[in-house]
Amino acid sequence: MPTTDDLATLLLDARARATLVAPPSASARDFDLPAGYAVGARITARRRAQGERTVGRKIGFTNAGIWPEYGVDAPLWAHIYDSTLRQAPASKATLSLAGTAAPRIEPELVLGLGAQPDGEPSPASLLRSVAWVALGFEVVDCHFADWRFTLADAVADFGLHAALVIGAPLLLAPDEDTKLIDALAHCTLALQRDGVTMATGVGANALGSPLLALNHLVRTLQSQGAEPLAAGEIITTGTLTPAFPITPGQLWTAVVDGLALAPLTLALR
Repeated sequence: MPTTDDLATLLLDARARATLVAPPSASARDFDLPAGYAVGARITARRRAQGERTVGRKIGFTNAGIWPEYGVDAPLWAHIYDSTLRQAPASKATLSLAGTAAPRIEPELVLGLGAQPDGEPSPASLLRSVAWVALGFEVVDCHFADWRFTLADAVADFGLHAALVIGAPLLLAPDEDTKLIDALAHCTLALQRDGVTMATGVGANALGSPLLALNHLVRTLQSQGAEPLAAGEIITTGTLTPAFPITPGQLWTAVVDGLALAPLTLALR
């Protein structure tokens, strides 16, 4: 039976070499969510010890519409690192896919925390902790063949997080009202590849709203006794469309309607 350390080593090596390995559930009997998060915590500790800095959290599988494709039935979370974050203040960026094994792209709404959420679950209270909103592309990656895994496997595999590209932020005033709360839930997004629309989505696809996804994360961290969120953290709230496989040479664009956000364009190489 592999230990938590064994599995952390296996996955860190798979990431370093961009290779596929057997999922932990194939060799670790009863590999459940607590076991997956234990591997994730060990990986985070090792990456921090090597000099990487955690800068936020990703929430995955908030879009229940994609659950059947992956065989999961709940969201997950994982850390974002300074080494995986790319900021595009002009909303145009280039990203190398070198070092990824089977990358896919997800368009998301990203929240920048100006304060620690106070635990109050109302959208208005959650909004008070948000300093800015931006469009983002998360590049997700899987080190298991054919993207087949349990939810616990996905948690252990870096939460499937490979990179996050953030466009120009919309700065929020401290007294933002319910109009923005409604806009976050009802805005629409078009995902384009090389000028062709591949899919559309809506803010409500992220657990009803990006703010509700944030609330889910706060409650999950509390229940796990994990590190609480802090001011300055970046939260990516989950894909609003299906995820698509990506290759070098493609140009992806996310266009949102209903929020004052410029289109985000990402060139892959």
